[in-house]
Amino acid sequence: MSPMFVPGPVDVHPAILAAQAQAMLPHRSQEFEAIFQHASTRARQLFGTQERVFIFTASGSGLQEAAVRNLVQERLLSCVNGAFSQRWREVALANGKEAGLLEVDWHEPIAPELVAQALRRKPYEALTVVHNETSTGLQNPIAEIAAAARRANPDTLICVDAVSSLGGVKIEMDAWGLDLVLASSQKCLALPPGLALAAVSERALQCAEGVPQRGWYFDFVRMERHRLKDSTPATPALSLIYALDAQLERILAEGLDARFARHSALAQRVQAWAQAAGFELYAPPGFRSQTVTTLKVPPGMDVKALKAFLLSRGMRIASGYGPLKEASFRIAHMGETQTEDIEQLLRSIDEFLARH
Repeated sequence: MSPMFVPGPVDVHPAILAAQAQAMLPHRSQEFEAIFQHASTRARQLFGTQERVFIFTASGSGLQEAAVRNLVQERLLSCVNGAFSQRWREVALANGKEAGLLEVDWHEPIAPELVAQALRRKPYEALTVVHNETSTGLQNPIAEIAAAARRANPDTLICVDAVSSLGGVKIEMDAWGLDLVLASSQKCLALPPGLALAAVSERALQCAEGVPQRGWYFDFVRMERHRLKDSTPATPALSLIYALDAQLERILAEGLDARFARHSALAQRVQAWAQAAGFELYAPPGFRSQTVTTLKVPPGMDVKALKAFLLSRGMRIASGYGPLKEASFRIAHMGETQTEDIEQLLRSIDEFLARH
C-alpha cells in the first residue's frame, strides 16, 4: 500500500479489499444473515456497549440525519466547535428542528459546565456533540460532557458523532451513559467508504417509537425489527459487510487496547515532531486528537507544493477543512498506519522544509 495520511478514506489492507470479492448472496439468505449477525455482534466491542448496533449503507452524515429524525420531535442542543458539529446542526435545521446553539471557539473543547448550564436554562430532547473533530484535530471530553448533561437534565438523550475516532480511541458507550454513537467505515476502521454504524440505547429506541415522521430509510424502529431477524429493511452493501466482518476479525486480533495505544503513539510522535519543527497545533494540550493532527500553516509556507512533493513520493496529506481550508493542513494517523509509515512521512516533510 502507498500510505495515505488523510482522514478518510484511508488505506485498506489488501486482505480486506479481497474480502469484498466474495460471491454475492441473497441478502435474505441464511448464509448472509449469519455474516451480518456476526459482524453486528462483534462491532459492539468497538462501542463499549451491550446495546444494539445498526449497520447502514450510508455515510456518517446519513446517521447524523437519522439521529435527528428518530430522536427529536422539536428541540435539540447542538454543541459546536468544528465543521462537523456545525454540519450536524445544519442537518437538524434542514429537518425542521429547533437547534439551540452552544458554540465555543474552535480552538477549544466543549466544556461540560457549559453543557450543564444550557440544559438547565431550557429543556432539550437531545444534545449532539462530536467526539473527535476531524476539521480541527480536537477531541472533546465526552465522558465528562455526558456526566454533566445527565446531572443537569437526565431526560436529555446524548448523541455522539465518533466518525473519526471509533476503532482508534477507546469509547465506553455504556459506562459513559451515551444514547447514540455513530461512525462510518472509511476512517479508523480502515474500510472502504459506504457503511455507517450506530449503537443505540434502549431508551433512545423507546424514544424513537414515539417520534412521528421518522422517515423510512433511517427509521430505527424498522431497523430494530429487521435486526432481530439478522437482516436489514433494504438491500445492504453485501461486499462491504463481508469486508467489515473480516476487518473486525483483524482489529480484534490486534487487540483493542493495542490498537488504541498504536493510534496514541502515532499522535504523540506527529505532534511532538510538529512542535519541534516550529508548527503551531490547532487544538490545545490535553484535547488533541489521537487520530488526526491539524497544523496551522506558517507564513510563507506553500501547502500545495508540499502536497505535490509528497504525492511524488506516493504519500498524501490533507488540506484544512471548511473555514480552515487555507489556514491549516492535516496529518491523519489512523486505521492501518504504522510507525514506519509516519517516520517516512515526517522525513519527507523535513526534506521539503529544508529545500524551502
